[in-house]
Order: sequence, then structure tokens, then C-alpha cells
Amino acid sequence: MKPTAINIRHASSRTGTWMSVPELLEELDIKRRTWQRWRALGRTPQCHRLPNGELRIKRRDFEMWIDSLAERKAS
Repeated sequence: MKPTAINIRHASSRTGTWMSVPELLEELDIKRRTWQRWRALGRTPQCHRLPNGELRIKRRDFEMWIDSLAERKAS
């Protein structure tokens, strides 16, 4: 499996409290299948399922998740 590059240049440009999956996909510039694979592997921010079955992600959780992916500099 080849790694997927994440485009995060627009990741913090919006300020809503909740994100839909299509909004997240657009911000990261990834395909839905990539998101589904990451979710199956437990590598996504926490999701909340609405009564209609749709998923929402808290923007705060999304931003903390992005921050957690940053590579650490070697000391």
C-alpha cells in the first residue's frame, strides 16, 4: 500500500464547530476510499454518527489529529 500525501495547507482556514466527511476530504485533498481505509485502521479523528447515519467530526478534534501527525525533530 503506498502512503497517501495529506494536503493540509487549507486545513485550518474554516472555522465551523463540526465538519462533514466531504468537508474533511476536501480539506485534506484525499479520496473517500482513503478516508474509509484510515477509519477502518483507527487512524482518523473521533467521529460522531448523527441519527440520519451521517458522520461529523469536531473541528477541534480534527485540528488536534492533524497536529498529532506532525513529524518531530530529532534532538
